[in-house]
Amino acid sequence: MGRTLAAFLLFAGGAVVQIAAPPDQFFDAAGVRIRYVEQGVGTPVILMHGYTGTVDRQWMANGVFAELAKNHRVIAFDLRGHGKSDKPRDPKEYGEEMARDAVRLLDHLQISRAHIVGYSLGAIVAARMVSLAPERMISAAFIGRHPQRPLSPKEVEEMDASVRELEGNMPFRSLAVGVQPPGSKPLTDDEIRRLVAPLVAANDVRALAAMFRGFSTLVIEDKALSASRVPMIEIIGTEDPNHPAALELQKAHPEIATFIVKGAQHGGEQGILRRPEAVARLREFLSTTR
Repeated sequence: MGRTLAAFLLFAGGAVVQIAAPPDQFFDAAGVRIRYVEQGVGTPVILMHGYTGTVDRQWMANGVFAELAKNHRVIAFDLRGHGKSDKPRDPKEYGEEMARDAVRLLDHLQISRAHIVGYSLGAIVAARMVSLAPERMISAAFIGRHPQRPLSPKEVEEMDASVRELEGNMPFRSLAVGVQPPGSKPLTDDEIRRLVAPLVAANDVRALAAMFRGFSTLVIEDKALSASRVPMIEIIGTEDPNHPAALELQKAHPEIATFIVKGAQHGGEQGILRRPEAVARLREFLSTTR
């Protein structure tokens, strides 16, 4: 798995803060049962987490959900293939269908338009909505990632390698290797298995492999981004592996506002969602965009 794909994944994102969570609710998304939670009043905000993440781990444990709920009606859902949502193993059930789930959730809640906020993989899903259902969006915020422009041959190769790994006998091996500090002693197979055991236990790896197989329909063309009238922002840290590509996107699409947090990483204790300046910028964007 290359650095870009590895950045979808989070090993434990710092200490978990125990907070009172709103009750789980579920809705039917074209035959797939999706879990969501909501809290607060005001303009609706939809939150979408990252790869292998959940509502609890990537929006609640860091306090972002509660912070946004002070001024907005916040709704967060477990992406299909993740958390307490169903985990189909057919590639056709992923890709664009993940973005359609957000639209289906709006329909279920009888919400005409909402701010759409995505972190990591969720940011790619949010970006797909820009061309799929712009009329349902007040704005789009991409955190720790950006719209998935057409895949390069290298990205296709990395995606295929990730699928083979997930379907093999040592899922997440390349991730375990990729997150090691430069110059570290090579990990043994037993060390890798111990390191990735929590991820393997918490996920349906076959469903994740299917998600990668269906990933291509999450791509958004540059012309669609340029033509969009949806206000967009990307919030990313300088220490995120996705940062260089974010700068390239900024040059290609100056219409997408960019907020860069010095020293912020993709996940972990210095992850972008744990940086108060990043959350403050997001709140400002949501409050001033109509």
